[in-house]
Amino acid sequence: MEKENIAVGLDIGTTKIVAMIGKKNEYGKLEILGVGKSKSLGVARGVVNNITQTIQSIQQAIQEAENNSGYKIKDVVVGIAGQHIRSIQHTDYISRNNPEEVIGGYDIQLLIDQVNKLAMLPGEEIIHVLPQEFKIDGQSEIKEPIGMYGGRLESSFHVVVGQASSIRNVGRCIQSSGIELSGLTLEPLASADAVLSQEEKEAGVALIDIGGGTTDLAIFKDGIIRHTAVIPFGGNVITDDIKEGCSIIEKQAELLKVKFGSAWPGENKDNEIVSIPGLRGREPKEISLKNLSKIIHARVVEIIDQVFTEVKAYGHEDPRKKLIAGIVLTGGGAQLKHIKQLVEYITGMDTRIGYPNEHLAGNSDEEISSPLYATAVGLVMNSIENKTQSAVRMDAIEQPKAPVYRQPVVQAPVIEVSEEEVEEEARNTNEKQNSTVNRIQRNFFDRYVDKIKDFLDNAE
Repeated sequence: MEKENIAVGLDIGTTKIVAMIGKKNEYGKLEILGVGKSKSLGVARGVVNNITQTIQSIQQAIQEAENNSGYKIKDVVVGIAGQHIRSIQHTDYISRNNPEEVIGGYDIQLLIDQVNKLAMLPGEEIIHVLPQEFKIDGQSEIKEPIGMYGGRLESSFHVVVGQASSIRNVGRCIQSSGIELSGLTLEPLASADAVLSQEEKEAGVALIDIGGGTTDLAIFKDGIIRHTAVIPFGGNVITDDIKEGCSIIEKQAELLKVKFGSAWPGENKDNEIVSIPGLRGREPKEISLKNLSKIIHARVVEIIDQVFTEVKAYGHEDPRKKLIAGIVLTGGGAQLKHIKQLVEYITGMDTRIGYPNEHLAGNSDEEISSPLYATAVGLVMNSIENKTQSAVRMDAIEQPKAPVYRQPVVQAPVIEVSEEEVEEEARNTNEKQNSTVNRIQRNFFDRYVDKIKDFLDNAE
């Protein structure tokens, strides 16, 4: 029987952490086996700022995904974002010893390894080296050099760079949660895999993923990644503005935004009012939906303006670089009413909302098809490409047997054991057997949290 390739993606966001377990079905579609979601504590604008809280949130999401699916997670592919992410364009080449031999995967890997050795700013680390177009002995615009002849192999690269400390903190949180890290992927690239078609990537498209703490951008043209950027604003700043502007608590502000919010103030009439319960017996607060929309509109315009500045920096106004497929919006912020119309108005580009359902099996839960889960779906797809067995069935895990008391056999002297001692040993054995499962569940977390605490104490 062929072994199942079970893939796991972990989206560590500013507002939520999602663990998703999936596999490819016989039709090549992604079948989601289990999803776990927890409130993200200890993450701000895509960056871990509290190790212990982040570990607890990851543990909670992992546990829920395992319970829903019946699989035990071993390793995960994690999405990385945050305001420390930047991208650079770089061109490099290698001279081949024997031009009479065809170019193979080894040559391309040699070129990529060479780029990976680039000197970065202090504290920075290369996350991705993405080859774009190749050039062989001066012949340009080659997309697939394998199998061709040539002495000088050259390529332009899109290099994604991030703060080494932020990347290591994410890795530490994963390992401290009792699982292994099998891969790191830039979140906008994962979202792009989930919601963009190959035709859109060929024609030219800008993917805008509006999360809680950051807004991620990925631009594709001719099927190649051309530009990535992370803007350090997202849905949370909209919530904060509502909280301040309407003098209400954060929970109420978030509910108002999700249920009644609109990015287009003209849609609400002046007499549309929503009543918010007062705190501790205070009078209810009446809020005009028109004013609510004005607050949301101002902040969304600011976010879109910053993203559009990045799109123009890529060179969208150049006819050769024009993004014919326009803009695709995804992430939790894409669910805001009338945001599509506002983006079209500001940018003048065709816009659609990106749903990950194109790659999902037909029987998938409707909630998973939401833009909210685009990054998680993309990470699972990325994990499938790694071909790692990231999770195993719970019933396939061999349960450790409880220790059995055996009286030692010795030649001399003979050791006498009283009946009371035998009974006590049997009782201990039963207690150990009953607690085995509990110990397995607690061991990972307790052991690693202790390590983290020791590390933090020593750091002080």
